[in-house]
Amino acid sequence: MSSPILISLDAMGGDHGPSVVVPGVRDYRRRHGGEGVRFLLHGDETAIRAEMARYNLAEDFCIVRHTDKVVAMDEKPATAMRRGKGSSLWNAIEAVKSGEAGAVVSAGNTGALMAISKLLLRMSAHGLERPAIVASWPTHRGITAVLDVGANIESDAEQLIEFAIMGEAFHAAVHGGVRPTIGILNVGSEEVREAHRVLRAGDAGLNLDYRGFVEGTDIAKGTVDVVVTDGFTGNIALKTAEGVARYISELMKEALTSSVMARSGALLALPALK
Repeated sequence: MSSPILISLDAMGGDHGPSVVVPGVRDYRRRHGGEGVRFLLHGDETAIRAEMARYNLAEDFCIVRHTDKVVAMDEKPATAMRRGKGSSLWNAIEAVKSGEAGAVVSAGNTGALMAISKLLLRMSAHGLERPAIVASWPTHRGITAVLDVGANIESDAEQLIEFAIMGEAFHAAVHGGVRPTIGILNVGSEEVREAHRVLRAGDAGLNLDYRGFVEGTDIAKGTVDVVVTDGFTGNIALKTAEGVARYISELMKEALTSSVMARSGALLALPALK
């Protein structure tokens, strides 16, 4: 029997720490069972174990590593790299570096997560230079991977090509895409045009299914499986989509609770709405 996969968690990450992270582990076990996976939780042992007891998570499923040091949500990445050693975030990442864990997850400070990960894990694999943040975007055709959505404010043509490589690998591994199609979000910059030229011509020697430029409206359509852009543009697209989704949700809630008849109709439509 093969050894279980160990996932390293920053249990103090996010605004609520163990009170959200530990129930997340519980939800994973409910949905997928406990076979083949274990979790390594880094943070305040007392707080973590209290939540484990509340959600009936056994010691053989969740290993706890105590630290009272935490990277604040508003801490600058450079500061986190200097002062973050020994923190729950740092230790969670270091577990992957040592080979103890196979993956690390944190809902904490995104900039610190990216900076410390790059410092400890490097980017030497396959000659890649920078990490990227990827969003799994629901579309009419399934899921589109969009990257970068915030790790790099500016990206040159070579980095955009790297994002295409990473995006294809991510979509295939996480969403089961078979030869995922790739497009570059058309923002008209020189770097984007150069990346488009290289991918279109195949000059990089990459066997990618590149479909050319796509527009912002193509993301939700699912025109391609992977959309490549710089972190500044990608983050704006992501935040705009989130804002529009909340606005539509609020409008629907207001409309469906505006009268007795509307509430009656909402009740009848509840299965479809869910």
